[in-house]
Amino acid sequence: MALTKSQIKLNHGSKAPDFRLKGIDDKIHSLDEFSDAEGLLLIFMCNHCPYVKAKLPAIIELYKKFAGRVGFIGINSNDPVYPGEGMENMKAFAAEQGIEFAYVLDDTQEIAKAYGATCTPDPFLFEASTGSTSTRSKGERVDKERKLVFHGRINDALEPGDRAVEHTMEITIQKMLNGEVLDQEFKPSMGCSIKWIDS
Repeated sequence: MALTKSQIKLNHGSKAPDFRLKGIDDKIHSLDEFSDAEGLLLIFMCNHCPYVKAKLPAIIELYKKFAGRVGFIGINSNDPVYPGEGMENMKAFAAEQGIEFAYVLDDTQEIAKAYGATCTPDPFLFEASTGSTSTRSKGERVDKERKLVFHGRINDALEPGDRAVEHTMEITIQKMLNGEVLDQEFKPSMGCSIKWIDS
């Protein structure tokens, strides 16, 4: 296990790169399914990493609290042949851990590279905002852009077994939904490095 911190590739305000990835429900998922949400929490995660396992209870609590207003999706970008990874292991892991949000496989790793994801977990929070070019006639749907407002840790319990004092992501999501100014300090996540293909 190579301990890695999240790195900045997408800057604040960057649009979320789109994707079409197969999930554990055997359906194809994309950004379009979150078009009605006020925000989107996208988390690069996997099955075997102890850092992911340690954060899952907090992630699931976030889902239960904000799912009505914020979309949630987990993306597994690990090499699918790495021990414990791949779609069948993802299905078993989700059932075992009680994951109810979409969990998809990035088997080419192109999406991880587009986002600049480096570790598991590596969370990205996007806010839905109406773009200046998305004006529609009355009665028509208005397209929304998803702009990055926070990339960083779930909480300050960085090592498995640590007790969280600052619930960073919960505070940030609540501020986003309230329309408050968000802290721009980069507070990186930390976990296992993504298992790159042929590395």
